[in-house]
Amino acid sequence: METHTNYIKVASHEAKKGEVKKVLLLYSGGLDTSVMLKWIQDTYKADVVTLTMDLGQQGDDLVAIQKKALKFGAKKAIVLDVKDEFAEKYISYGIKANAAYQGDYHLSTPIGRAITAAKAVEVAQKVGADAIAHGCTGKGNDQVRLEGYMLTLNPEIKIIAPVREWDMDRNNEIKYAQKHGIPVPASLDFPYSVDDNMWGMTWEGGEIEDPQFIPKVEKFLTTYTLAKNAPDKEEFIKITFNKGMPVALNNKKMKLAILIMTLNKIAGKHGVGVVHLVEDRLIGLKDRGVYELPAGHVIITAHKALEQYVSTRELNELKNQLDVKWAYLCYGAKWFDPVMGAINNFNDWVNQKVTGIVTVKLYKGKVTVVAMTSPFAMHHASFTTTGGYKYNVNASAGFIEVYTLQMKLANQVHAKGGG
Repeated sequence: METHTNYIKVASHEAKKGEVKKVLLLYSGGLDTSVMLKWIQDTYKADVVTLTMDLGQQGDDLVAIQKKALKFGAKKAIVLDVKDEFAEKYISYGIKANAAYQGDYHLSTPIGRAITAAKAVEVAQKVGADAIAHGCTGKGNDQVRLEGYMLTLNPEIKIIAPVREWDMDRNNEIKYAQKHGIPVPASLDFPYSVDDNMWGMTWEGGEIEDPQFIPKVEKFLTTYTLAKNAPDKEEFIKITFNKGMPVALNNKKMKLAILIMTLNKIAGKHGVGVVHLVEDRLIGLKDRGVYELPAGHVIITAHKALEQYVSTRELNELKNQLDVKWAYLCYGAKWFDPVMGAINNFNDWVNQKVTGIVTVKLYKGKVTVVAMTSPFAMHHASFTTTGGYKYNVNASAGFIEVYTLQMKLANQVHAKGGG
């Protein structure tokens, strides 16, 4: 495979041939990163250590991936189980922020990139790597997230992005793989790729990326049940929240990571959380993706309802605005910017009272909040006639007269002007 003749390295953090001796490769085990593993050894004449993270993927065989890396020349193949840290220190912020970008995309990939970059920097230092390599394209968001985060956490690290350097014609890539004995997927007519972690699966490629075509979901959404094939019987589940965090499912206490992965199967059985979204990419392109987010969609729906239930109208209004900002910052590669810390601190404060039980109904691809209880509930039914707030209906008429004053005056002035 030849280096792309039009690509010129202009950024100071891009590794140059002859300057690096050991490279840490973020390794998924697929065709692209397997080709990269061999290509980096040949092109940069450097040792390669692979890093694969267990983020609760819903489709990967991590043991097989590790063996594959070693088979094709990795000096060491590291697999890190970071499920609990991912859930408790990263996804948790998304839950409190009701994470949703331009619709119901709950930001599974952007949140995943933050911990991936942080762990890559840690491991690179431990193994003495001069550079970190990733498999992102030159037209996507992830190159900005990964490289931006890595450089924030270690300004001295060098980066190798093979996809930006070579001409990524798939036929040439397959030929390179065959030449070096790298397994090629059995089905070459499968143009789709997926980023997979416990919070969601993001699908792209093929007709997905052209909105004039209907995505052939039957071909790639195979992890869970499609809504049309879901049971013709509704299911009710209870999610217990404590200070904004889901802590129990149907009254059974669970660690957050276990709860999310358990709920994926329950909600996935009903086809919940499939999203088709044309979104604005960070680099300016518009692109469509199809997302599978069963647990994420249920948890965000339940959390948002409970949060609104226990907060005032003004607080909910401000929180909604900051939730939108949080989502754009998360999507837009600003996880480690101080502004995210400030919003997260605000969200921690708001969520001090987001405690209670939310009952949701799952049916044919939909999730509906059908009941809520909370010690901090602000609904009038939460107050007794003896110990709580007593609504004075006699004050209503006066309130109406004052509340509508400017509207009435504006219309009278308008009438005088003959409008």
